[in-house]
Amino acid sequence: MEKQTVLITGANKGIGLETARQLATAGYYVYLGSRDQDRGQKAVDELKAEGLNDIELLLIDVTSEQSVQKAHDELAAKIDHLDVLINNAGIPGAFPQPAAATSDDTMKQVFEVNFFGVIRTVRIFIDLVKKSPNPRIVNVTSDLGSLAYHNDPAWQYYHFKSAAYGPSKTALNAYTVALAFDLKDQVKVNMVNPGYTNTEFNGNQGPKAVEDGAAPIVEYAMLDADGPTGKYVSDYGETPW
Repeated sequence: MEKQTVLITGANKGIGLETARQLATAGYYVYLGSRDQDRGQKAVDELKAEGLNDIELLLIDVTSEQSVQKAHDELAAKIDHLDVLINNAGIPGAFPQPAAATSDDTMKQVFEVNFFGVIRTVRIFIDLVKKSPNPRIVNVTSDLGSLAYHNDPAWQYYHFKSAAYGPSKTALNAYTVALAFDLKDQVKVNMVNPGYTNTEFNGNQGPKAVEDGAAPIVEYAMLDADGPTGKYVSDYGETPW
């Protein structure tokens, strides 16, 4: 049986790398997306040293139209469809991010990766995704994008506000709702929050193990044809908007 294929952006470390590991272990052929050749190849070599050989590096910088198009063309020359696209690449931006003082440059930098990067990647890769017999798109989000949580003083992270990072994920969620609607009869599209995970992304402060952070992403990447679409979820279930 032909292996299902998955492209994971920003997969050379952290949750992206662990997602690649878990999906390769589950029998997927993984295209490990990285904007840096050396870091990407190091990640590929790490997984292959673990006996996971169906891993291949794909250079992709989601902030660059040219880079994303080149990655698409390279992939299209190898496969006729892509079963799963996981938009994992993201940055926190410089902290702190007070609402009245965060610079335009920080705002633009964060949104360019976390929001526009996803839109760009989806737009360019959607033709390959649509050709899959059971296509799925997973946009990696955060509960820091939840407006409901941010207005709930009982939420454990209520006092953690950010002018750039959180809003970039709120915007991503809104875009994903529109995308899921547009593709409702064609592609399963969901947004998954891995939670506050112990990775370099947050200075290894998160209490959650990276294996647990990747788990809900992997679950939604592996949805069958009857799976949900347009959902905002965490490992505990649906996340409030």
